[in-house]
Amino acid sequence: MFSIEHDFDATVVTLVDEGGTHLQEDVIISSFEECVTVTQYDPRTEREMTVTLSITQMNDLIAAVNLPEGIYRRNG
Repeated sequence: MFSIEHDFDATVVTLVDEGGTHLQEDVIISSFEECVTVTQYDPRTEREMTVTLSITQMNDLIAAVNLPEGIYRRNG
């Protein structure tokens, strides 16, 4: 399950794990004009962990999802 919210300065997508018995914490993806952040609560440290991707890195990730194993460089 996921939700999409359009805030003033970001689009926020929340992914909820509805799988089997080993459920993971929700993942929150916030898309800003200059970057994308991925946040997830870590119950071991009791802290939220955040990774920040540039727009270029996010575009590379989107392209990589559907490609076979290898090394690639996007043009454009």
